[in-house]
Amino acid sequence: MDEVIKAKRQPAAPSSRTAITIRGAREHNLKNVDVTIPRDKLAVFTGLSGSGKSSLAFDTIYAEGQRRYVESLSAYARQFLEMMQKPDVDQIDGLSPAISIEQKTTSKNPRSTVGTVTEIYDYMRLLWARVGVPYSPATGLPIESQTVSQMVDRVLALPEGTRLYLLAPVVRGRKGEYRKELAEWLKKGFQRVKIDGAFHELAEAPVLDKKFPHDIDVVVDRIVVRPDIGQRLAESFETALKLAEGLAVIEFADAPAAAAAPAPAADEPAEDAKTDKKKKADKKVAKIHDKSGAERILFSEKFACPVSGFTIPEIEPRLFSFNNPYGACPECGGLGIEQHIDPDLVVPDKELTLRKGAIAPWAKSSSPYYLQTLTALGKHYKFTLDTKWKDLTKKVQNALLYGSGDDDIKFSYEDGVRSYDTKKPFEGVVTNIERRFRETESEWAREELGKYFSDVPCDACHGHRLKPEALSVKIGGKHIGEVSELSVKGAGDWFAAVPGLLNTQQNEIAVRILKEIRERLSFLLDVGLNYLTLARSSGTLSGGESQRIRLASQIGSGLTGVLYVLDEPSIGLHQRDNARLLDTLKRLRDLGNTVIVVEHDEDAIRLADYVLDIGPGAGTHGGHIVAEGTPAQVMANPKSLTGKYLTGEMFVPVPERRPPNHRRTLKVVNARGNNLKNVSAEIPLGLFTCVTGVSGGGKSTLLIDTLYKAIARKLNNASEPPAPHDRIEGLEHIDKIIDIDQSPIGRTPRSNPATYTGAFTPIREWFAGLPEAKARGYEPGRFSFNVKGGRCEACQGDGVIKIEMHFLPDVYVTCDVCKGKRYNRETLEVLFKGKSIADVLDMTVEEAAEFFKAVPRVRETFKTLQRVGLDYIHVGQQATTLSGGEAQRVKLAKELSKRATGRTLYILDEPTTGLHFHDVAKLLEVLHELVAQGNTVVVIEHNLEVIKTADWVIDLGPEGGDGGGEIVAWGPPEDIVKAPRSYTGKFLKPVLEKKPPVKAAKRKTDEAAE
Repeated sequence: MDEVIKAKRQPAAPSSRTAITIRGAREHNLKNVDVTIPRDKLAVFTGLSGSGKSSLAFDTIYAEGQRRYVESLSAYARQFLEMMQKPDVDQIDGLSPAISIEQKTTSKNPRSTVGTVTEIYDYMRLLWARVGVPYSPATGLPIESQTVSQMVDRVLALPEGTRLYLLAPVVRGRKGEYRKELAEWLKKGFQRVKIDGAFHELAEAPVLDKKFPHDIDVVVDRIVVRPDIGQRLAESFETALKLAEGLAVIEFADAPAAAAAPAPAADEPAEDAKTDKKKKADKKVAKIHDKSGAERILFSEKFACPVSGFTIPEIEPRLFSFNNPYGACPECGGLGIEQHIDPDLVVPDKELTLRKGAIAPWAKSSSPYYLQTLTALGKHYKFTLDTKWKDLTKKVQNALLYGSGDDDIKFSYEDGVRSYDTKKPFEGVVTNIERRFRETESEWAREELGKYFSDVPCDACHGHRLKPEALSVKIGGKHIGEVSELSVKGAGDWFAAVPGLLNTQQNEIAVRILKEIRERLSFLLDVGLNYLTLARSSGTLSGGESQRIRLASQIGSGLTGVLYVLDEPSIGLHQRDNARLLDTLKRLRDLGNTVIVVEHDEDAIRLADYVLDIGPGAGTHGGHIVAEGTPAQVMANPKSLTGKYLTGEMFVPVPERRPPNHRRTLKVVNARGNNLKNVSAEIPLGLFTCVTGVSGGGKSTLLIDTLYKAIARKLNNASEPPAPHDRIEGLEHIDKIIDIDQSPIGRTPRSNPATYTGAFTPIREWFAGLPEAKARGYEPGRFSFNVKGGRCEACQGDGVIKIEMHFLPDVYVTCDVCKGKRYNRETLEVLFKGKSIADVLDMTVEEAAEFFKAVPRVRETFKTLQRVGLDYIHVGQQATTLSGGEAQRVKLAKELSKRATGRTLYILDEPTTGLHFHDVAKLLEVLHELVAQGNTVVVIEHNLEVIKTADWVIDLGPEGGDGGGEIVAWGPPEDIVKAPRSYTGKFLKPVLEKKPPVKAAKRKTDEAAE
């Protein structure tokens, strides 16, 4: 087929300046593909899942572009960059440096936020540092600069006889050796210096390590407070302020810190400085100022409150950084959250009695100790162990959780060996867990006890991550933490109004900073992320959101002449925001870049300058170029499956609607997690329901965080707490809930579709039952690559051996003993139809289903994998190489192969991720089959082809973030299109209007399948 298509191509070889030319691409399933992609255009690669789109876009074009760029760097630079393997391709011309933007969560680092990833927060720090006005927490008034006379008066107000050091803080948390500076200060006549908390003679100052940050204070004067020292004090202050650029520090000589590290004589070693280093560092951070007996009082020519003495050092950008000790809240270390034991996790089910295990940490123990403890507490507080937790008085609940205080309780214990009585206060379950967590060195114990902790906003900074000094600096009445809590849209409106809040001089300073901030916010708006807050942690973003953030950052970088390769940027995006995303891709192209997008979205395909349809099938049946050219040319090509769906010749059929039975519903009452506004939602059981709405409308919060977690806690005793809600009604109608998500099916290369779906066990049993295996006495374990016996011990059943390459990336080489087969020679001698167990693992699902057609257990499992569109993956394919969408469909196949109870609730989050129109039609058949068995299927989905086939739709919105969190429409799809507030209805209407009659639809797809 590819020979025929090659013949149609232009004979003239295009210039490498105008096109990227690929010759002989054979990566994965590509069949020696030749293709010419125009440069500086928007190119969309489409085709069935597994047809070879990513193999061409990422594993060939991007990999070679990246490899060539990295190879051009020095060996020193290369050690910091990932080395790419040369793809299996004969020749590529016209490549540019390549950047890939994939669906990966940006960072799991809790310090990474939307603001830091997009660099908006860096510009915000600069803005607050340059035009922010500090306010006193005590008076609420702006803080003004201090004069020397005010500083003198403050010191003279201290008790007479107080001994003080007057220091000039010349270096604060900066790296360096400072030899030159130390010599300079000695030349100026200063004798002593305090370095990293310890005093030294300047002439004998230690050699500093330039790799570590240091604090250096020059001792300007030593003072004993008396009424007659005003003149001397003023002169010393002026000297210190001049030396430290407007800062001076008074340190109490008799304070604990000074006592811990007394000023040593020239010949004394400062050994206490090291021992108490951490303690002093903590105190330095926590006690920068304190008007009543602080170890240090900080004075500034710039900012100080005359009433409270609250003083801010220099207002620099680092003061507003929660990743820097000078800005981070000292209590939470800049994370904004603290871990506390959650009483709701300790007592998850308030309906249980103490005897039945209401106190979760004690419920699993078989020891009589806990029951005897509760019995003693019951006698003391007059309650029985058969009382439900919710019926216990508040006083009793508090005593059980937090202890009896000073009340002595008489406990009687009997452990089968001895019995004894004791009288002591009761520690409390929560207090006991906290103490054990603190004291234990066992990782297992920490993990077990950690289940009862949950994150709560830090009391000191209220979740803003910064110290009080940083939060006292405001612009237009808002500190930087409050603005970070705004959504991207809200922040855009606020920054647009900032120039009106500043004076002329401040506006001159802020104009360029504001321009950068507003531009970056507009890029985030353009990719449909208006609902995210700047303070949102990166780890909580979906893959699609992370990808669009990186896309916005790339536009902000303004690069030209670059090759961008994107993987389905429309994932998780509502149709309403799709046009803006496509405008963003066009803008990236118009900057002078080549943009290659792997995409199934109809709008993206129609908008492309160039479309490449890869197929015709998946896996071994794919890897050919079926059609290429403009969208019109692809639609005109009779071989293109994509073209047929675009022209309407093929379509996703709409089955007959199933009417809801209002007596069998599942109801969430008053869900209020995240942005949900006391939402009560009814899900009819035994139907296919779609939860829809714009991104950030509250779909995942309602379905996953509230409904799934609440039911999983009831039915499966799951430990994860659900989002706040009142109750779930109708639980008696279901006996099982399953969340089929896109997380990997295994974290190690040993996990694969065969092991996950359970097909590998009957395969091993089948091989163990063969005459040759029986003659040798082989058991099923002989055919496992996870245990000793039949596996190759040289590679321990991995098939590859990892070789560490030091500054180059690790190289995986095929094991030279088993040649990648994973098993030893004796095991591989057992054959079925001429194939060994290793050959079976190397088969595609389609081949294996045919090979094992005589083994029902194996055949049926592989048939279900085929039905969800995974006939192209390999039976033994490493789980780590499966995409999120593939992993989700493997899980779906596993569920399909189980015996149906008809009372299961299945929840799927965007199951059409990575699916072509044709794959979507197949998936819908499977989902509707689950419903036909009496089960309930609820999906979160933006794909209109899926929504139109739903029996029931719940549409959330109307906007994302604060503007969402309400149900704007519910009912069958025909009702949604009539709802005036529903964006989904607006886009669904034309899709429903072009649907053919039900019977005709079925006939069409049957013909297409034939």
